[in-house]
Amino acid sequence: MFEKIAVIGDADLIMPLKALGIRIYAPEDVHEARTFIKELEEEEIALCLVHDRFLEPLKKEIIALEKKFCPVIAGFSDYREASDMIKEKITELSIKAIGSDSLVRGKEKQ
Repeated sequence: MFEKIAVIGDADLIMPLKALGIRIYAPEDVHEARTFIKELEEEEIALCLVHDRFLEPLKKEIIALEKKFCPVIAGFSDYREASDMIKEKITELSIKAIGSDSLVRGKEKQ
C-alpha cells in the first residue's frame, strides 16, 4: 500500500537519494513542484520530504494532503539551521503523533 518515500528538491541536493530507492522529483519551478505534489497520492507515497523553498508556495496543496492519512509531508533544509516554518511543521507533526512537542522542544534556559 503506502510504502514509498519521495523527495522534492534541487537535483544536485537530492540525486544521491535515488541510490537508496527513494523517488526523487527535481522541479525547475513551483508550477512543476505543484504537479509532483498532486501526483503523490496516486503514486502511493507514504512520506514526502519537500525542500523548504517549495513549502510556502505549495502551502495550500500541502494542507489539503494533511487531511489524508498518506502521504505525510515534511520539510527539509540544506542548511544547518532549520527554518521557522520547518520547526513549526515538525512541532505540529510531533503533537499530532504523540500529543506533545517535548521531543522537538529545546532545553529551557534557567
